[in-house]
Amino acid sequence: MKKISDSKRNMILSGNLLQAILILAVPVMINSFIQSMYNLTDTFWLGKIGTESQAAITLVSPVQNILINFGNGITTAGSILIAQFLGARRDEEANVMANHILVCSIIFALVCSAVCFIATPAIVIWLGATGNILSYGISYLRIVVLDLIFLLMINLYQAVKQSQGDTVKPMLLNLFGVIINMALDPLFLIVFKWGITGAAFATLLAKVPCAFLAIFFLTRKSQLIRISLKNFRFDKSKIQAILKVGLPTAIGGSTMQLGFLLMTKNVNFYGSTATTAYGIGNKINSIITMPANGIGSATSTIVGLNFGARNIKRADKSFHYALRLGFFWLLILGFILSRRPIAEPIVRFFTSDEAVVPYATDFLSLMALCCWTNAFYNVTQGLFQGSGHTVTTMVVDATRIWIFRFLVLFICANILNMGVASIWYAVVVSNATSAIILYLLYWTGMWKKQTIKISNKEKDLIEN
Repeated sequence: MKKISDSKRNMILSGNLLQAILILAVPVMINSFIQSMYNLTDTFWLGKIGTESQAAITLVSPVQNILINFGNGITTAGSILIAQFLGARRDEEANVMANHILVCSIIFALVCSAVCFIATPAIVIWLGATGNILSYGISYLRIVVLDLIFLLMINLYQAVKQSQGDTVKPMLLNLFGVIINMALDPLFLIVFKWGITGAAFATLLAKVPCAFLAIFFLTRKSQLIRISLKNFRFDKSKIQAILKVGLPTAIGGSTMQLGFLLMTKNVNFYGSTATTAYGIGNKINSIITMPANGIGSATSTIVGLNFGARNIKRADKSFHYALRLGFFWLLILGFILSRRPIAEPIVRFFTSDEAVVPYATDFLSLMALCCWTNAFYNVTQGLFQGSGHTVTTMVVDATRIWIFRFLVLFICANILNMGVASIWYAVVVSNATSAIILYLLYWTGMWKKQTIKISNKEKDLIEN
């Protein structure tokens, strides 16, 4: 089995930190943009055939995201643990961990897809959908939940590669999928006139070849981290490690998405126009905050490897470099995009409904102006995740939605009588509050506590 390249390991463990952050973060940013193109492409083409289709996707997407986030808890645990094992030069254990992540992902995807497929009608009715939005929502959700197993295989590939400091190959794999999706969307929606069902099938079919390619690359004998189920046996310690690191991430992400689901239900109270505006604003905001996501992801990898090598000072230094980079970038970008002459044309790209445009523009302008808080949130989250302290991020993720967002929503809607604007302010204020809390927790030093055990022999190996 080949070793991780000396140049890559040395770059992360002892090289120029700013260079390491940029080399890791830029492909992740591009990859995040590429992944968001699945939904953006659907939103664009569905905008050509009606507001109700867009509203249906906005309504049911949080359900899909709950499953995805729970599954991502498994692959995120893999990325963190593999990085720490590699940093500690425990390469064989990193390889065994990757195989456990694969098996756990497959089991989770099969069970959850089946349950959600059966429960879809009841879920969409519970969300308050009626008429065309009800039928559209059922059709879309039942198809997209089937892509969960393919998505997790792609995410596994990304986790394994990123833990080794390679963020370029996952980016290229996702680019391949998006190109397929961009070709299939107009074909299914406009030419075949399949409507929202066509958008769902385009998303599903785009992920299938990417998943097979991901598994093909991971099973090659030349790989440092190689997938092979031959003579596979569950290792109790590996399962415990996955649960310890991954379960909090899964619960935090899923709980947060459940909160998003209830938020969407609250938005739906104001009608399909507000629901569509909310969906468009969130999708555009996801693009604006991609630098923070990318830098946070790079921080997680760098901290993970240095934490495994017990180089706490360098992990801390990388956090400060990443935070400054993310903050100044989002501060400038957010100020520009918050200007209405810029925000409104962006919104109009996704909808021609004149009733939707002012709502979505207000939402986008407010979020863009305050998006710099995402730098504090994502980069600090990357620090805690990279060091394996995912319980902290789970608690903050949950309170961001379930306490701060719903509290602000209640105050704005019922006390200040701000109407649909209550939704916009609830999102911004809760994000900023949680960012402050997570950053204050950093200063407690709790993230420095070791999460995986290293024997004295291994410590000597690291030091030498």
